[in-house]
Amino acid sequence: MVRNIAKTATYSVMHLSVAVTVAYALSGDWRIALSIGVIEPMVQTVAYAVHEKVWTRVNFWRREPEAA
Repeated sequence: MVRNIAKTATYSVMHLSVAVTVAYALSGDWRIALSIGVIEPMVQTVAYAVHEKVWTRVNFWRREPEAA
């Protein structure tokens, strides 16, 4: 359990770092980069949750249960 928490925390830091770096490279402004870097992971989390809900409802690539 502790390992999973540590893994999640380090992934979050990495995601934030990448988002801020890319935003800074595109904007050249640290304030904009930090704003995007904080907002983007939150939006991505919501998008992922919606994506998961859609995939649980779609039978794409899901094997049909075998008839007994």
